[in-house]
Amino acid sequence: MQQELEPITPERAKEMYLDARKHEVSESTLSGYHYRLKHFIRWCDEKGIDNMNDLTGRKLQEFRTWRRDDGDLKPVTLEGNLDALRVFIRWCESFNAVPEGLHEKIIMPTLSKEDEQSESILTAEEAEPVLEYLRRFEYASRSHTILELLWHTGMRLGAIQSLDRDDYDDEKEVLTVHHRPERGTPLKNGHEGERHVALSADVCSVLDAYIEHNRHDVTDEEGREPLLTTSRGRMVGSSIRDTVYEVTRPCYYTGDCPKGRDPDECEGTHYDGYSKCPLNVSPHAIRRGSITHHLSEDVPEKVVSDRMNVGQDVLDKHYDKRSAEQKVEQRRGYLEGV
Repeated sequence: MQQELEPITPERAKEMYLDARKHEVSESTLSGYHYRLKHFIRWCDEKGIDNMNDLTGRKLQEFRTWRRDDGDLKPVTLEGNLDALRVFIRWCESFNAVPEGLHEKIIMPTLSKEDEQSESILTAEEAEPVLEYLRRFEYASRSHTILELLWHTGMRLGAIQSLDRDDYDDEKEVLTVHHRPERGTPLKNGHEGERHVALSADVCSVLDAYIEHNRHDVTDEEGREPLLTTSRGRMVGSSIRDTVYEVTRPCYYTGDCPKGRDPDECEGTHYDGYSKCPLNVSPHAIRRGSITHHLSEDVPEKVVSDRMNVGQDVLDKHYDKRSAEQKVEQRRGYLEGV
């Protein structure tokens, strides 16, 4: 029996999709969906496609090529655009706007390891389900605490690892980062990396619960009381990195693998192979995502620079992953009424 499709314009379908998601995701995540999908709407306008029913696998392939060339996109950026489109098309299938299974015909680009490493970033829309899972099922665990701190502060791995219990002031809701090379925990930028980092009440609640219930009461080899601990002392950097690799695997926080891998056969499901998952991220990717998220939320560049301990020139060149369109729209907001 042939599926009966119900006519709807691409623009209206997009409006309905964003409206359906607005109570499920944050405003910044919703904004990300808008930015990625508006190129698809623009392409539909150019091609005279005014009914989602008319979409086919071939037409979606034409859009893929058009989007790649139109924006001169790197493979990893194109992948993000197409992934957003695939989720949108799958949602459209649920109410007969497009043929069933159409989203499966969107061919994703193959990324080289260099592509993945150079542009790796945990976006706000990707961070949200990871943190939601940890907040719901592993609240104030060591893993949750690490992810919450990395995302909220944008700290480097070395800075997180260097923190002592007493560096956290629960009354002032502040973390103080110290350069202590003679005691085993130097900072990348030396004394220039020392700073006070303000925390939100929610993050402080996580830290308070972690310290009370899950932090081991131990000292390290220097006699210091670390914030992040194992049963034997301070967590080493590689253990923090492994924790991040573990909990950012989609199969960990969703139970499914977007690549369709069998968990019994995938090398990324085992402790010594977490880093081999093709979809998880490193601590530095979280730092990059955190910085971009702060900038996207209109936090001034100088504030982000000081908070994340990164020069503004380096921030612009290596960390700010907002699209040119996002920057234009944010500037427009400041100029309205001028």
